[in-house]
Amino acid sequence: MIFSDKDILDAIASKRIVITPEPNYETQLGSCSIDLTLSPEFKVFNRSKIAYVDLKNPNISEDLMKNIIVGPNEPFIMQPGDYVLAITNEHLEIADDLIGRIEGRSSLGRLGIIVHGTASVFDPGWRGRPVMELGNLGNVPVALYPGMRICAFTFEELKSPTTKPYHKKTNGKYVNQSAPLTSKLADEFKQ
Repeated sequence: MIFSDKDILDAIASKRIVITPEPNYETQLGSCSIDLTLSPEFKVFNRSKIAYVDLKNPNISEDLMKNIIVGPNEPFIMQPGDYVLAITNEHLEIADDLIGRIEGRSSLGRLGIIVHGTASVFDPGWRGRPVMELGNLGNVPVALYPGMRICAFTFEELKSPTTKPYHKKTNGKYVNQSAPLTSKLADEFKQ
């Protein structure tokens, strides 16, 4: 079952969900979700540097994308068709018997902004700063500001704790990420 606001607060109090820094519950807690805020850190495509994406090239992700950090009170402009990686200001830890789901905010969706392309599930035992796959599906540019509420997290309880929490996986590519990391798909071809 999906956690209600009361369930989320109970899980935070018992440390089954840890969010650092502590959210402003007045503005960030919804009926069954909690909003996280946008960091000033982004990864954008550097289209002119490579001809195509070779999934077996271990350096392709770093060659393909570059870091952008916007200043305080400066907007990050999402042009129509843009696709960038962004990260939340908050560090999130999820207990081994819960999953988290990242969702877009309706107010942003109505402007064409999506917060995840495919990766909405955060495994039991997740630890790190959530990365978002931001896209502008609209036909006008949209200014996004660091610190704004950018995504909503919902939580569900597993019937029993997993035996393979994400933070203990030897192949957990994004454990404890603290920046918008690019794809590490090439690591799978090494195995």
